[in-house]
Amino acid sequence: MVALRDFDLTVEEGSFVTVLGRSGCGKSTMLNLLAGLTEPSAGVVSYRGEKLTGPDIDIGYLTQSDTLMPWRDVQRNVEMPLEIRGVKAEERRRTAAGLLQRVGLAGFGKHYPRELSGGMRRRASLARMLAGTPRTLLMDEPFGALDAQLRTELQEELLRLWQGSGQTVVFVTHDIEEALLLGDRIVVLGGLGRIVADEEITLPRPRSVDALRVDREFVRLHTAMAAALKEGSS
Repeated sequence: MVALRDFDLTVEEGSFVTVLGRSGCGKSTMLNLLAGLTEPSAGVVSYRGEKLTGPDIDIGYLTQSDTLMPWRDVQRNVEMPLEIRGVKAEERRRTAAGLLQRVGLAGFGKHYPRELSGGMRRRASLARMLAGTPRTLLMDEPFGALDAQLRTELQEELLRLWQGSGQTVVFVTHDIEEALLLGDRIVVLGGLGRIVADEEITLPRPRSVDALRVDREFVRLHTAMAAALKEGSS
């Protein structure tokens, strides 16, 4: 079964790229390739000028599903990447506590995932990914299952954490508004990963949903991306 064909995408370091597409267009397969979890049947995936042959500690991956370890409290979940690297316990605890503070979970370190709301678990997952200090963040519709208010809060939190960090983000979504709110660049995929649109987003930051909805450039981009999605599915 072919998920991506003739796919060619270059992502600039430090940029925030949103990848927009409908279900089944190969978005998740693309992220698995970029994460080194899937080997391409043809072609090459390169990362920072080197062939990617497997998972890289420089690449963090936040999937759609909840992957927090239920038997670990939140603090120890966030510590996991540091533990794997052999970081000493005191430094692990200090780093994890700082990250929990940054994502709005100070005071919840001793709670278990089952005791948290969906939005809080997403925050904890984001903190765990950041604990590994990755240069690149891959995100597969991470806020798709949340209600509108929580989604907006986490979108704003993600942008706050990213801005000035120098990190590269590839963020997959099926929501045009989310793609335009977050990204510097938007790539629209059609069937088999065919790129049907690739456009820079020049909307000024910081961005808010309410302000964007009456912005002429936002309306133009939204209309163009909706047309590209329709073209990609035809």
